Amino acid sequence: MDRRRVFVCALIFFGAGRVQPAAAQAEIQPAAAAEPLRFGGEAPVTLHRAATHRGAKPEFLSLTFLPGLGMNVFQITASIPGKGEISVLASPSLEELASRLNGAGGRSAAMGAGFGTAFLIPYPNRIFGPLSADGTAVTTEWNGHTLALPANPHSRDPSAPPSQSGVVMHGLIFKDQAQDMRTEKTADGETATALIHAGSFDGHWLSETDLHFTFALTGDAIDEKVTATNVGHEDEPIAIGAHPYFAIPSQDRAQARIHIPAGTVAVITSYQEERPTGELKPVAGTAYDYRASEGVALDDHALDDNFSHLQRTGGAVDVRLTDPEAGYGIVVEGVSPAIRTVQVYSPRGKNFVAVEDQFNFVDPFGKEWKGMDTGMVALHPGESTTWEVRLRLFTPGLASK
Repeated sequence: MDRRRVFVCALIFFGAGRVQPAAAQAEIQPAAAAEPLRFGGEAPVTLHRAATHRGAKPEFLSLTFLPGLGMNVFQITASIPGKGEISVLASPSLEELASRLNGAGGRSAAMGAGFGTAFLIPYPNRIFGPLSADGTAVTTEWNGHTLALPANPHSRDPSAPPSQSGVVMHGLIFKDQAQDMRTEKTADGETATALIHAGSFDGHWLSETDLHFTFALTGDAIDEKVTATNVGHEDEPIAIGAHPYFAIPSQDRAQARIHIPAGTVAVITSYQEERPTGELKPVAGTAYDYRASEGVALDDHALDDNFSHLQRTGGAVDVRLTDPEAGYGIVVEGVSPAIRTVQVYSPRGKNFVAVEDQFNFVDPFGKEWKGMDTGMVALHPGESTTWEVRLRLFTPGLASK
């Protein structure tokens, strides 16, 4: 064998010793980064701020929202003296939420209002009416116009017989995606703005609507504002509300207290049906009187009720949830003058209280109200209406302002 052949064979031999098999090469490649979770095609967005009070007073730390699911405020965190960082809202993890939505198809309004803070537009709460033959639509009327709305399950009792009457609830924007989103640093936090072109709400409404959202995070307060503008050519009714699930940090619902500055509560047929009778009952002397300044213990009293004739303090409707065991309190300030009622939902055995500031009474188009102004705002083309709520923290036993 001549020297040239020996040299070539040596190169092949030693080169083969250094080349890794394809499988071995794959093993040493860095793992691909996991795809970020997306909801409605959009990733969650979080506003942040650093704690500045070193645990000496309560302060907000973050706000996470879902631009692909109707701007749902998924979670808020806060620093509480003696407890550290807590979750203000009763929400699952983002991973669990993704699993839930995949299992449910991710489309129902009821699912959308089951976590965080869902925004309820163009109608909060429930609307009752005749059910279509195929059970998919409920009809109602406004100013001589018929509205056909997507039906929800009518009864919480699965053994209940079929009914000719249907119910819709929680509005029509859960699956809507926000556009033109912007975030901005401020002196003590961050703000976010976004726009949802709601249009005719999938053909269910009388005109075209744009929804402008603003969230502002500071240590002392969180402001949530929604402005609805009629950008179409016809008059339309609009009401705005929200469905925040406020957590009870101690997980002891019985000792938690709630203050609701309301003079009346809507009478309903039952908690299973939730249909209003058209009667507003004074709360004085009843189990629904939560006007005491220090609040009233929830005990084992289930709530899913619409409170009205609201007293304002400094121009706002102040509902306060207090958890004495955790040394925690939160004020829900209904800032907008158009907020006429507050729906409060807190079932037995669940450690949350939903405080739903909204424009309207339950079933606002219903004949049971006998022509009463039920809080739906009539928007002419080019007109707007605004819903605004401010959240504040306080320590029980100290001033809440």
